[in-house]
Amino acid sequence: MTALLILALLQVGNTVDEGVFAIRVDTLEVARESFRLSHGRLSRGDAGWSLATTIRYDRARPVIVLAPILEVNSDTMPVTLQYDVADPRQPSRILGELGRGRFTVRFVARTMERAREFPIGPRTVVLDDSVFAFYVFAAWMAASEGGEVTAILPVPCGARPCKSRITDWRRPPSIMTPPGSAT
Repeated sequence: MTALLILALLQVGNTVDEGVFAIRVDTLEVARESFRLSHGRLSRGDAGWSLATTIRYDRARPVIVLAPILEVNSDTMPVTLQYDVADPRQPSRILGELGRGRFTVRFVARTMERAREFPIGPRTVVLDDSVFAFYVFAAWMAASEGGEVTAILPVPCGARPCKSRITDWRRPPSIMTPPGSAT
């Protein structure tokens, strides 16, 4: 019984950071993103980081809610992605999983399902322009050494990879630097 309790506590992980981004147009709030970054055991059992976020776009009708959960391993390589899109017109789910030398993205909706595999590099991130919290992992890479990263953009209208160059212009490094890394 005690072993099960200890195992459950190890899998929950420690919350490292959490917060809320308010997106405004002038003084009017148009969206809100809440996030929680945890460190601990991932769903596959490895150690790593879990980023859970909920974004609500409620300025226009219908209200759209995005709820991605991204897990990255201790090397900040994306391991799994579950991205729920609550849109009354077309609810969908985007699933991602790391494989040998590739990251597979599946897009599942009521009327269709498609999948695509992307080659990964040694420094790969998952990004979406509607989910600001995802950029923390790109910021960690920029803070560590800058350079080129492979970005996977799992958008419903067509997932695509791209190569980007990232540089940290902040001095000294900010709170975006991963805990335990050299500053």
